[in-house]
Amino acid sequence: MILTVTLNAALDVTYNVDALVPRASHRVRESFSRAGGKGVNVARVLSTLGVPAIVTGFAGGPTGRAIRDDLRAAQLPDELVSMAGDSRRTVTVVSREDGDATIFNQPGPHVDMAAWADFAARFAQLVHEAQVVVLSGSLPPGLPSDAYAQLIRLSAEAGAMTILDTSGPAFIEALDARPTVVKPNAAEIAEATSDDGTEAATDTLRALGAQCVVASRGPDGLYAVTPGGSWRATPPRRVSGNPTGAGDACVAATAAGLLAADPWPTVLREAVALSAAAVACPLAGDFDAGLYDQFRTSVSVERTHAPVSH
Repeated sequence: MILTVTLNAALDVTYNVDALVPRASHRVRESFSRAGGKGVNVARVLSTLGVPAIVTGFAGGPTGRAIRDDLRAAQLPDELVSMAGDSRRTVTVVSREDGDATIFNQPGPHVDMAAWADFAARFAQLVHEAQVVVLSGSLPPGLPSDAYAQLIRLSAEAGAMTILDTSGPAFIEALDARPTVVKPNAAEIAEATSDDGTEAATDTLRALGAQCVVASRGPDGLYAVTPGGSWRATPPRRVSGNPTGAGDACVAATAAGLLAADPWPTVLREAVALSAAAVACPLAGDFDAGLYDQFRTSVSVERTHAPVSH
């Protein structure tokens, strides 16, 4: 089983407009509202793939009830822990003209230490049933910056592998806990290291504690550094659409690959194919099944270095 952790779960609202024009009024062509946050999106993708996943994190207030209602409707098992504040909302505006997405992220409600203690106790129970734990997204206000580091250590004690997808101090502090995989994008790599270039930066992240680094290269695919070697995975072509859920689809494929004990070239091929298929869909957590099937046999995976160790 895969356990996905979304400490800052949200109700995601998406507006589709013809074109996004600053300081102008817009006619919304389509709107959608669904449970979100990066870990929720990962669980949604895994469920579609037929991989068992459980959602945990925090939810509170009327928005939290809406999140739980949507998870129930999607048949995603919910182990969210209650908090006093009202869960956040995010708003994504997608322009049909060019496919660009503009995202507005609320910070989330303050989570007090009593709620954090309740969550840590529940997590300690759930993690013993998991083989892979996905820790995704931002930390809500009030949580310690080493929150993910604490959860990674609990996971390791329970024998579970971990995938970390976050940014800022939470990302940097979590490296010392030695997550199995980290999945930074270019901006997160630049923030966490002072190295120029993806390859040097991924080596730095491994030196800081990450066992494996799967670095996003945007529409150009992935670059991965593992103890078994380094690879570059590239899609056969670029896909236009909404890139919001591409990273979450990548994490879902990586988690499924770890669960199945697939070799890294297979994991990366699946991750690139699923990411591209997610771009073709308007909502994070969905993917185009036909495009996924097409790309998973045509993604190029090139080995760049032999096994390395730290």
